[in-house]
Amino acid sequence: MTLRAQGFLGATPWRATRLGVTAMLRRLGAVQLDTISVLARSHELVAYARLGPVPRKQIEQAYWNPTRPAAFEYWAHAACVLPLEQWPYFAFRRRAFRARGVRWHQSHQETCEKVLARLRAEGPLTATQLGGAKGGGPWWDWSDVKIAAEWLLDVGDVVCVRRTGWRRVYDLPERVLPSELLDADPSDAECLAYLAGVAARSLGVVSHADLVDYYKLNVLTSERAQHTRLVADAAQAAGLVPVTIAGDGTANGRAGAAASGWAKAAASGWAGAAASGWADPAALAQVAERGRHRVTLLSPFDSLVWDRKRTLRMFGFAHSLEAYVPKHKRVHGYFTMPLLAGGRLVGRVDPAREGKTLVARKLSLERAAAAEPMVQALREAASWVGCDDIRLEQIEPAEHAPRLAAALARA
Repeated sequence: MTLRAQGFLGATPWRATRLGVTAMLRRLGAVQLDTISVLARSHELVAYARLGPVPRKQIEQAYWNPTRPAAFEYWAHAACVLPLEQWPYFAFRRRAFRARGVRWHQSHQETCEKVLARLRAEGPLTATQLGGAKGGGPWWDWSDVKIAAEWLLDVGDVVCVRRTGWRRVYDLPERVLPSELLDADPSDAECLAYLAGVAARSLGVVSHADLVDYYKLNVLTSERAQHTRLVADAAQAAGLVPVTIAGDGTANGRAGAAASGWAKAAASGWAGAAASGWADPAALAQVAERGRHRVTLLSPFDSLVWDRKRTLRMFGFAHSLEAYVPKHKRVHGYFTMPLLAGGRLVGRVDPAREGKTLVARKLSLERAAAAEPMVQALREAASWVGCDDIRLEQIEPAEHAPRLAAALARA
């Protein structure tokens, strides 16, 4: 159910075009952003993993259309690009920020007013154009205008619907949002019900913890609001179907496992006792449908795997990002990308580019049969980013090296 909801199983109406990327974003509800770029930036990899080799320029235009905005940036699972129609439903977080009065840095009202005045007078501007993003110290040492611009973004006095050179362009909501979005003022309960529905549609089946995690309802919010305690009510208001998630150690954590005959579908499962959860009604209606599985490498920030606990429960796969771990302590590599094949996570690779060569600096397989899917995924990824050769370096376990080399030779 999750693989279908996430666009990795069965036919979807999405196409490898800019419009297909926009449709994918609406279905997922959020695409996480990150500054790291190895094969490509994470938001590009998310689209590529589902749609195949969409030209990277088209992906950028889908997220940040210069003339007809279809998305905006805000704090969801993390810093994310979100469908424009979700703007009203993050009012709960904007209100929480305003009530708290501060997030990371203390902003100054005078600077905020100056930033707003310049945006009104001059149009959309980056932090650099406003006076510079850096304060002169480490990377997190923001300038006063950057602090002000980000605070105004937090509380909704400015919006970002476009980037240029990977820099946010700040603008006024009234200049870019349709009036029906700008004038909407849903209550906190209405916001949570809407977002619960989006999360369930994006994952197919969810536990209470999954609903909280998808949009991080337990952080970047108000302690007094206690939004996490309202999740069950939100799920009911969203029209989700209560289900039991099998947890006998043999099922794959799928809703309705016994009824659908899926209880034997996986060897590693949702540990512990059966748990209550919710499912998207459309996902339940499609539970018996079959379809072709996507074979692809995933960004470590992909919404299929960004919840590490869910990933471990569902796939029996311990996923982590080691980019911020000291090099000598890394187990799998700097930007380790899981391999999805046949509906399972069956390997991982830490890629890099050297000229026209895609280098698999460290590669591991869960089983020998994953060698061919790994080479297939590497070949497709290499072609997408303009590489015409692949080099395998460290392979674990080493016994898989001959099979990988043979598969690479055939490819």
